[in-house]
Amino acid sequence: VRCQAAPLRRACHGWQASMKSGSLFCILPCNRLPVQLMSQVRVYTSNGQKKDLGSEDKSVSAPEETVRKVGTGRRDTGNADQKQTFLKEPIQVKVKAVLKKREYGPKYTQNNFITGVRAINEFCLKSSDLDQLRKIKRRSPHDDTETFTVYLRSDVEAKSLEVWGSPEALARERKRRKEAEIKYRENLFRNQRLLKEYREFFGNTKPRSSAAAMFFKGPGKVVMVAICINGLNFFFKLLAWVYTGSASMFSEAIHSLADTCNQALLALGISQSARTPDPSHPYGFTNMRYIASLISGVGIFMMGAGLSWYHGIMGLLHPHPIESLLWAYCILAGSLVSEGATLLVAINEIRRSARAKGLSFYQYVVQSRDPSTNVVLLEDAAAVLSVAVAATCMGLTSLTGNPYYDSVGSLGVGTLLGTVSAFLIYSNTEALLGRSIQPEQLQRLTELLESDPVVRAIHDVKATDMGMSKVRFKAEVDFDGRVVTRSYLEKQDIEQLLQEIQQVKTLEELEAFMLKHGENIIDTLGAEVDRLEKDLKQRNPDVRHVDLEIL
Repeated sequence: VRCQAAPLRRACHGWQASMKSGSLFCILPCNRLPVQLMSQVRVYTSNGQKKDLGSEDKSVSAPEETVRKVGTGRRDTGNADQKQTFLKEPIQVKVKAVLKKREYGPKYTQNNFITGVRAINEFCLKSSDLDQLRKIKRRSPHDDTETFTVYLRSDVEAKSLEVWGSPEALARERKRRKEAEIKYRENLFRNQRLLKEYREFFGNTKPRSSAAAMFFKGPGKVVMVAICINGLNFFFKLLAWVYTGSASMFSEAIHSLADTCNQALLALGISQSARTPDPSHPYGFTNMRYIASLISGVGIFMMGAGLSWYHGIMGLLHPHPIESLLWAYCILAGSLVSEGATLLVAINEIRRSARAKGLSFYQYVVQSRDPSTNVVLLEDAAAVLSVAVAATCMGLTSLTGNPYYDSVGSLGVGTLLGTVSAFLIYSNTEALLGRSIQPEQLQRLTELLESDPVVRAIHDVKATDMGMSKVRFKAEVDFDGRVVTRSYLEKQDIEQLLQEIQQVKTLEELEAFMLKHGENIIDTLGAEVDRLEKDLKQRNPDVRHVDLEIL
């Protein structure tokens, strides 16, 4: 018995083998050592083959043979204690089945989709070449269309090789087109001039641009009225200065000239802001109004305030007698009426726009919602005050005969213009830097997203005022996958889906089932993102661009 028990102890010492029993693994414990469990992992590939990690077939068969030998020895010895040990109930260990990680090579990207425009530009094809390719309808990223047509990249690449014969020929054609594009850009101004001559000769068949109509209403109308009135004021003030030699009248003439030039610049900014977006400027040209207003503020400071200060200082250093101021008073009175009329037009326009936005008059001006109208308002307000200052100082000079009052009036007008220009420079710079919208408006947008069932939480919310009542909204959204999946299931035939699940028997069928419905669920998630963006734009018309990132 002792001789037969020695091999038994050697076989049991450190023994960790397992015995296959269907899909379960049985481990027989040893009466000498504690039981050690070893889980086994089966790795499945996409073709259904499997590998056993943790034990090989040889390591399994050897312990089985040992168990059989040991069991025979136990029956021969008739040892009751050892026999009871082998009759213990076996321990079951679960099997973990995982898919083998697939290595995606460059060929897998050939299943990507490509639009017709990119196919024509990148692969040097014609639109007729795409007619023979497979067309796939996909969800459109644009608001004006629901679906659009795309092509498989592999089909496009094969068609390009069929057209051009070889990759080398395709590369040569791409290089040639790139050189032609560079040459075209170099001759851009020349081409624009030729196009203008062509339109003048044959006539422009396109409808008239809406840019001209912008000057008959709203800010454009205010700017055009200001240009006409300030131009006339400059002419008459200049005549009065030549006749009287008054420093205050010279400051007023310079002030009217600066206003006329600046408002002409505003008109240019309004016309440029109406341009449609292009690939170089995908968000449009609305900031041109702020740029024009900023340059206008700088012009007021340098041309208006600077010359007024210079003339006032020179008047203090070198005073000279002033001629009769009768004509100057008449011109100042006419300027007061005309500038006041323009100021009323600007005030009425700002009130109307502020009421439409639900803002007060002060908030609308301080936030620089309409930079063009703001410039006209502040310039005309400064013009009315400067006329009053100039008239007062000229009156004191007439009463006392002291020309210093007139020079002091010029310095006062320059200081007033400097204050206006500083405010314009500050407000327009803030707008161009991309400031955030008001906290109340941002809170409304946040609450709208968080109240949707598909959204669990939102993070890193940013809402930038792009100018002219255009807001760009960005947020990282944590979507509820259960709601998205339920939204997908609501559009499916549940009975048919259940039958598909019941028919899944092999690993290949399971993988095909999951890939099919997984892609559809991703499309459903994209549709939910589009719905949220559309809701944000509909309930908040100021929001023009929405970027929702999936967290």
